Amino acid sequence: MERIFFQAGPTTLPKEVMKRAKSEWDDFKETGLNIMEHSHRGATYEEIHEQAKTLMRKLLDIPETHDVLFLQGGASLQFAMLPMNLLGSGKTAKYVLTGSWSEKAFKEATKIGSAEAVVSGKETDYRSLPEVDYQAGDQDAYLHITSNNTIYGTQWPDLNAFSHPTLVADMSSDIMSKPFDVSNYALIYAGAQKNLGPAGVTAVIIRKDLLKEDESLPSILSYHVHAKSRSLYNTPPTYSIYLLNLVLQWIDEQGGVKEMETRNRKKADIIYQAIDSSGFYNGYATPESRSHMNVTFTLENSELEKTFIKESEENGIFGLKGHRSVGGFRASIYNAVSKKSCEKLADFMHNFQEKYGK
Repeated sequence: MERIFFQAGPTTLPKEVMKRAKSEWDDFKETGLNIMEHSHRGATYEEIHEQAKTLMRKLLDIPETHDVLFLQGGASLQFAMLPMNLLGSGKTAKYVLTGSWSEKAFKEATKIGSAEAVVSGKETDYRSLPEVDYQAGDQDAYLHITSNNTIYGTQWPDLNAFSHPTLVADMSSDIMSKPFDVSNYALIYAGAQKNLGPAGVTAVIIRKDLLKEDESLPSILSYHVHAKSRSLYNTPPTYSIYLLNLVLQWIDEQGGVKEMETRNRKKADIIYQAIDSSGFYNGYATPESRSHMNVTFTLENSELEKTFIKESEENGIFGLKGHRSVGGFRASIYNAVSKKSCEKLADFMHNFQEKYGK
């Protein structure tokens, strides 16, 4: 039986990437070593390191005004590293709260300095995205958004709609899923384990004017230090960056980020149609706020939800259990998840409804 997976992250990588990584496992380019065994200071690894940066620039059309960094610690480290670098004395960091991850980012900022939640969708239990009608103030350090919310299944439909001189975004769960204008953003960070590659590496795209030396910061937490050393200040997660590079090559070969957007819309439509036409499944997020990365839905009966998970796994479908704060189900359909997998899930949903929905 074919097994398909919809887990929220770490998630599946493209099959083509896994096959190539397997073929190079113990002998990368006839060097007799796996790439993780090569020195991060050597020419063999550095070629991969720089190629990954170049592909990031190409796929997202990153302007020369911005630098690309490969760091560690996931988005969780960025929650603290961001205000440590950008939140100066007399300034206030502004946050748009749209879910658990933006709440955590905001909480970390309050430990560093002055931070304020200017907009929040919490009153709707994060079922819908709030209206952002906010004008930048002179004392703003930055405005922070989270582009996609894996737990609640909401996603900003237009990443070009925000305006702030120092706009920051956590794009961990939808970067590379659709085009947007990078020049609108001062800083973007993204843990790799959804659309970029495996866990272990975090991509940071930062406007170069923000790369200011600050002797009060620990060197390992300074964007300036990492940029100056080309993300080689300390030993990078070499194998994770190697796989990230292969994923970027795969996206490029498939037709780029625009093609990813087209595919992701079609995949999401298949599952949302199964929900909306059923009278049996209940979508968690409101239609205008729905994510094309994480489809969340529930059933009225919690016992029936347990049966749904049990029988889905018996049919080779895994990773659908929703987050504990929402319950129900979550189908994470990142770039590497195929349309065929989404069709199989929709077929299972129809069959399950016929069996239990009477």
